[in-house]
Amino acid sequence: MTVLPFSVILRIIARLNYSVGEKMGLMDIKSGRDVPNEINVIIEIPMHGEPVKYEVNKETGALFVDRFMTTAMFYPTNYGYVPKTLSEDGDPVDVLVVTPVPLISGAVIPCRVVGMLKMTDEAGVDTKVLAVPTSKLSKMYEHVKTYKDLPHPLLLSIEHFFQHYKDLEEGKWVKVDGWQGPEAARDEIIASVARFEQDQ
Repeated sequence: MTVLPFSVILRIIARLNYSVGEKMGLMDIKSGRDVPNEINVIIEIPMHGEPVKYEVNKETGALFVDRFMTTAMFYPTNYGYVPKTLSEDGDPVDVLVVTPVPLISGAVIPCRVVGMLKMTDEAGVDTKVLAVPTSKLSKMYEHVKTYKDLPHPLLLSIEHFFQHYKDLEEGKWVKVDGWQGPEAARDEIIASVARFEQDQ
């Protein structure tokens, strides 16, 4: 069997897109196949990466550097958002994706929701949905039905990160209010999809 180089595969895909007159970008990605049970997450920041906060511009789909983090910390999980959602803070739903290895920025991963971290920051209520890859991608997380099924040190690491990652930024702060189960996370996603559709 012949394996094509990645650059050749990209050129073939580009030609196929051109030949049918359509191009696909991050703006075309749906919220998921079975929302709120299975969601798509667009990764902005890989876990354990450099202390840089990236953010996808929701109008252009381009990945921008949002800021350089002033604390010597890294994201304990992959960090991204659910497309075509609108949280109460005016941004798409933020998602922490637990995986065995870091994902690249711009990757889209189908996930299953297992909980939500409720927080408050200088701008108001801030929630982070916690998710794992679908069983089709990895059987490693099949037993994880709720955030409580994940290793406790990982949950503590996530809480610690968000409590302190803004510590050296003047006028910014975060208070972690606690974990909620998958039902609350699914409700948040349903409400955010409805908010997005009303906003269109």
